[in-house]
Amino acid sequence: MNMGGPEKQEDVAPFLFNLFSDREIIRLGPSFLQKPLAYFIARKRAPKSRSMYSRIGGGSPLLFLTQRQASALEKTLAEKGDYTVAVSMRYWPPMADKALSLLLAEKVDSIIAVSLYPQYSRATTGSSINHLKKHLQKLAPSLPLKIIDAYPDQPDYIKALADSIDTGMGRFNGDDKNVQILYSAHSLPVSFIREGDPYVEHLNRTIAALEKLTGITGKLCFQSKSGPVDWLSPSTPEMLEQQADAGVKNILMVPISFVSDHLETLYEINILYRDKAEKLGMCLHSTQPLNDHPQFIHCLEQLILQA
Repeated sequence: MNMGGPEKQEDVAPFLFNLFSDREIIRLGPSFLQKPLAYFIARKRAPKSRSMYSRIGGGSPLLFLTQRQASALEKTLAEKGDYTVAVSMRYWPPMADKALSLLLAEKVDSIIAVSLYPQYSRATTGSSINHLKKHLQKLAPSLPLKIIDAYPDQPDYIKALADSIDTGMGRFNGDDKNVQILYSAHSLPVSFIREGDPYVEHLNRTIAALEKLTGITGKLCFQSKSGPVDWLSPSTPEMLEQQADAGVKNILMVPISFVSDHLETLYEINILYRDKAEKLGMCLHSTQPLNDHPQFIHCLEQLILQA
């Protein structure tokens, strides 16, 4: 399970509508106004979003990359039993109904739902699980369901992240002793954390396990905030300014909450933040998101076998 993304320019507005229609992410007035307001916001934001997607090829590669992950996972699981792996996106096809229909056609006798968000939040994994359960209740209410909703310090996941950091450090031509690591995570409204969402706790668990393995420390910041509410801080742009003021010259950005390339990594980090860092007199490189890194696929395999 992952978020999904618009694959071409004409998908952007309807994708945003699906996103803003989800009351588990944002409540736009009373429930009967959610979809009309979502439609208005989507149409207003679509031109800017289309412009951003145009900088990374016109659309999101998330479905293609998730299908690669699914294919690699199915291949490795074939040695352990009879498994079919389907992709379920939250805000753009293929969604849960299509994924479930595919699995039912394969006559599966149980389902294991795997979130591709290693750190749990009700806005991401929580929404995806509820979406899946709703469609499962309609299509096959008696089918057993197990859920893997978080794995912030799963050893193979941590090893994959450590490998990406090691590779990223190599991009500074031997000057790795003068590199500041920044862990950039997708932001959340502060209210979510106050209400008990474990997202930040899970991020800290990931970072603690990673730093124990690598022996390198970094700083956590948050990207992709929007709207007039209080968001988690410091923001990634604020953190870049702080590092420039402190005399830092080299930044390795680690997209800590993203396991696949999409707008937040390809545009925000590798274009927007890299340009900002350059204007501040710093060199910024980013680690490669895990995508179908063999160690990450092994992480997913182990989680499934344990479930």
